Amino acid sequence: MSNDIALQAIDLVKHFSTGSSGVLGRATNIVQAVDGVSFTLPRGKTLGIVGESGCGKSTLARLVTRLIEPSSGSVVLDGVDITNLSGKALREMRRKLQIIFQDPYSSLNPRHSIGQIIGDPMRIQGIVTRPNEKAEVQDLMQRVGLNPEHYNRYPHEFSGGQRQRIGIARALSLQPSVIVADEPVSALDVSIQAQILNLLENLQKDLGLSYVFIAHDLSVVRHIADQVAVMYLGKIVEVGAAVTVYSNPAHPYTKALLSAVPVANPSMRGLGRRIRLVGDVPSPIDPPSGCRFRTRCWKATDLCAAVEPPLQADGAGRVVACHFPEETPVTIGQSPV
Repeated sequence: MSNDIALQAIDLVKHFSTGSSGVLGRATNIVQAVDGVSFTLPRGKTLGIVGESGCGKSTLARLVTRLIEPSSGSVVLDGVDITNLSGKALREMRRKLQIIFQDPYSSLNPRHSIGQIIGDPMRIQGIVTRPNEKAEVQDLMQRVGLNPEHYNRYPHEFSGGQRQRIGIARALSLQPSVIVADEPVSALDVSIQAQILNLLENLQKDLGLSYVFIAHDLSVVRHIADQVAVMYLGKIVEVGAAVTVYSNPAHPYTKALLSAVPVANPSMRGLGRRIRLVGDVPSPIDPPSGCRFRTRCWKATDLCAAVEPPLQADGAGRVVACHFPEETPVTIGQSPV
């Protein structure tokens, strides 16, 4: 793998069994949470992963960080396949790859002080020793916008935005090169979201970090991402530079998502048609044949039901999985009709 690539996922698959029956205990239903996902994260860049709730984004985050084991596929970090690492080798690689969780409260141990939450990983990994641990932790707290004097406070004594800053400090404590941010601002007020996003951008510039930024809010991803990957029902259906995907989406699902983004500027409203998808998202236990989006797509034909479209370049700087990709640019935040 090139030195310019920080992280690579190759054909990641994660299927969950929902139960078993019979003498042999065979699985009765298989949830295809992630089904053959691949992406490449350039060093120092941000890859945004978007999609509806339940499309597999958070499962993908846990697969990449080895919090759950994949059914198949591999994860390559800094040129090293970490999929089958264990013990000391995995522990050493974990320093390079950290995660920021969606809920800033449930991801923090309520019985540990902030000093312990941030400092314990640094001491366990040998980054600091006990004599200088407090000073290092307080420096890191100040870097993420926390008061160093609050070193001995507990998570319940902080606001939601402050808790997320604690989560960011904990992720930074091991000096990683890649951070997976799983919906890091979805539980925060809009004004606090902007502060956290600006903090993440500043940290990226200062430390050369690479981000996998997962969100369902396309406006947030547009602000921070260099590249965007769109997921639907466990698969990636479109990947491209953020400016290209947002201005000229190729997959019908991407176009429908973008048409629903609200716009604050009144002069920009009413410039296009809101695309309303028909029906519910199919079950990942029994996804549709061929293209998984075909049951809600206005362009679907018999070909879409019979043949699954592969991810392939369309000549406009995007990779799209669609037999009939879109060609008309979209106005982000088109008003409903």
